[in-house]
Amino acid sequence: MYAKIAKWITWVLLLISVVIMVWGASVGFEANDGMAVDALLRWGYVLLIAAVALVIVLGIVLGALNNPKSLIKIGLGLVVVVVVATIAYAAASGSPLVGYIGEQPDHSTLKFTDTLLNLTYLLGGCAIAAIIVGEIIRSVRK
Repeated sequence: MYAKIAKWITWVLLLISVVIMVWGASVGFEANDGMAVDALLRWGYVLLIAAVALVIVLGIVLGALNNPKSLIKIGLGLVVVVVVATIAYAAASGSPLVGYIGEQPDHSTLKFTDTLLNLTYLLGGCAIAAIIVGEIIRSVRK
């Protein structure tokens, strides 16, 4: 039952995404002051926020039902995510763009983009380190 509902929801979301993409391609992404690009970005934000919210909510609900002690692990994971994001925010400079001719974004926008870049660098580095360490451990165990 739940698998059918999830399948239908997936198809509906895919259809909405394709409709927005085809609309943007047909009217032109630069036409109407970039309205198609804005629509695509906003739809992407909606999907991302919905996915993160569902993962968190379903993880908490299913964890509480199946194993109440797993809530401690979920809470610890959320605390780690918040700490890493706070560190990335604190490390973000928010300095003005160098060589940019147009109007400079405000300080909060620059700080936010620097935070996202810091998170991307950190998580990319962690992924590469995990691959290398995993291969070393695997080769040592054999």
